Amino acid sequence: RDMNGGFKQSPLRLNAGIGVVDVWNESAIDERAERLAAGATVNLERAMRADGRFGGHIVQGHVDGVGTIVAISPTENWTIIRIALPPSLRRYVVAKGSITLDGVSLTVSAVGDSEAGPWLEVSLIPTTLTHTNLGQARIGSQVNLEADVIAKYVERMTSGPATESEARS
Repeated sequence: RDMNGGFKQSPLRLNAGIGVVDVWNESAIDERAERLAAGATVNLERAMRADGRFGGHIVQGHVDGVGTIVAISPTENWTIIRIALPPSLRRYVVAKGSITLDGVSLTVSAVGDSEAGPWLEVSLIPTTLTHTNLGQARIGSQVNLEADVIAKYVERMTSGPATESEARS
């Protein structure tokens, strides 16, 4: 399994709801990982098998940026969460496309730009709110964001040769 708060981790042990994980350098220096308090709730999700049925988004467990929740609007059947989006990720986010918030793969219900900057919205059903830590989200909460990897590959393939710094990272 990958243990995930939006950053890639591999469990060494998982016992009675307590996980001990091994992280690699990118995860170890992630700002949000450093802010997690002992006992914080993180999302757990099994990695998809390569020979299994593909029925969702491709999630790698990387953190591309951090967004801030700016609005939470409950409705009768779902809750809409609006997140301020780092400008560097705006080009990868489209309505009905995929985004990962704290390791939870979701469909973007709306995306736009305002005077305050770019934003995206997701519409969370009760099951998502109950079974992930997104049910604990509050206005001002920060969330790790992972943009759609296919959008990043398309950009990369259409932008010319890789730079020396890309090759090293």
